[in-house]
Amino acid sequence: MRVTNNMILKNSASNINGTKVAVDKTNKQMTTQQKISRPSEDPVTAIRSLRLSTQLSQINQYYEKNIPDAESWLEVTETAISNMKSIITNYRTLCDKGANGTLTQDDRNTILTQLKSLQEQLYEEGNSDYAGRTVFTGYRTDKSLTFTENELDTKYNITEKFTTADIEKYRYYNGEVTIPTTLEQTNSTTYQDANMGDMTETEYNRLRMAYNGADGDSLEYIKIGDNQYDLTTAGTATSGSQTATLASNGGGTLTVYNNEAEWAAANSPSAKTVGDNDMVYIKSTGDLIMGNQIAADLKTDNLAIEVNYTKTGFKSGELRPEYYFNCVDETDQSSANWITYEKYDADGNEINYDINYSIASRQTLAVNLEASDVFDSALYQDIQDMMNAVSSSINAHDKLTSVKAMKDESEYASTEAQENLTKWEAAVQKEVDYYDDNMQKLFSTFLGKASDYLSDISLAQTKVGCKGDQLALTKDRMDNQQETVQELQSTNDDLDLSDIVLKYTAAYTAYQSSLQAAGKLGSVSLLNYI
Repeated sequence: MRVTNNMILKNSASNINGTKVAVDKTNKQMTTQQKISRPSEDPVTAIRSLRLSTQLSQINQYYEKNIPDAESWLEVTETAISNMKSIITNYRTLCDKGANGTLTQDDRNTILTQLKSLQEQLYEEGNSDYAGRTVFTGYRTDKSLTFTENELDTKYNITEKFTTADIEKYRYYNGEVTIPTTLEQTNSTTYQDANMGDMTETEYNRLRMAYNGADGDSLEYIKIGDNQYDLTTAGTATSGSQTATLASNGGGTLTVYNNEAEWAAANSPSAKTVGDNDMVYIKSTGDLIMGNQIAADLKTDNLAIEVNYTKTGFKSGELRPEYYFNCVDETDQSSANWITYEKYDADGNEINYDINYSIASRQTLAVNLEASDVFDSALYQDIQDMMNAVSSSINAHDKLTSVKAMKDESEYASTEAQENLTKWEAAVQKEVDYYDDNMQKLFSTFLGKASDYLSDISLAQTKVGCKGDQLALTKDRMDNQQETVQELQSTNDDLDLSDIVLKYTAAYTAYQSSLQAAGKLGSVSLLNYI
């Protein structure tokens, strides 16, 4: 085969260009320390790099964003629950103080003030938020757990469900004293007969609604077991604003009264009584009071009870119904704009509204607890009952102090006035004894309830701790995965600088050599051999 000079020159130029390409490639590698700059240079390396980069991006999202966000949420939740636990512990301490020992009027006033303060503080913890999102309200994180201000026009239709375990004993009192303020009233037998009273105590079984102050004619129905009883409007207030006939032993009646005074006035003589097979609902207190026989029947048959009622107007600090009950917000005048909330399904199972964080590939964690997981809605009414009991005791002691002070005034120095004031003092002392006894018994009862509330809160605290432990384990795993993938990506994409320098030096030497060889070749022609 004849090789011409022209062929040699072309081959030399091709060799020079090849070594030049090698120099350019190694120069880029030395600059970027990357194996390839375009996928076409090495498709296998490029595909592997893309996969590793995608995987690392996902891990970074979990490790650097989702997990820290979940950690912060759990930290806020745990702090709020710890504070609630401290508040309930303080409540229990107050109850222990109220249930044991002799209290002065200053002691009672102090306990009442502390109860009010702790009640407000408890529900403020329930409104805890993380980055503007309320942590105990499910996915409705833009809403508070409680009403943060008085909402007089807000209207809800509420359905509450009970079991026989919710039935409790409660004491009701008749014959509260209204003390005289003048000498004439003190000595008036007519005033004495109407206002001196002879306090008596009756104890009934009751179910207590979560809210008091239901609307007029607002009790829609009561369902006992499978039997639903719709309420009808009655004739006069003293006979009850609504009534329903119950299918109990011998038949009974449910009667609705606006307040306890109407309930007492409906009986002759005036007294807060209920028939053995009857029920009474007091709208002002939210108490469903049961006669002895019907309460026993319910407990024997272990029947579920459901009460549906409407309430307009909520005070600041009260729980919003949607977080505990099936209810309908009927505030808007147009029924088309009413909002239905479901907390329980048709089978009575609680519906959970979890906030799930993706903390790893195919792994999610529900970071939130709902308010119903932490404390019972009955806690609000328990505290209210205690506050009412303390207030009644304070008022009774104030009456007793006033009557005793009247006995020392010159205006009441006559024998008749002194004798009558002694009668008033005895009547008020009876009221004092009853209300003090009721207060101590309620405080003793709450000591047991407080333990149950603390158990619920401790369980919630444990749940948060378990979620935190799970998150910590996942965080460690994501940390290791991040490091592993970064190493794999570096192995796949990166070059060692010392290796690149050696390759570049070799390529550059080859390039220089090809230039020198081509330069010598270009100076030789056929004439050199003639």
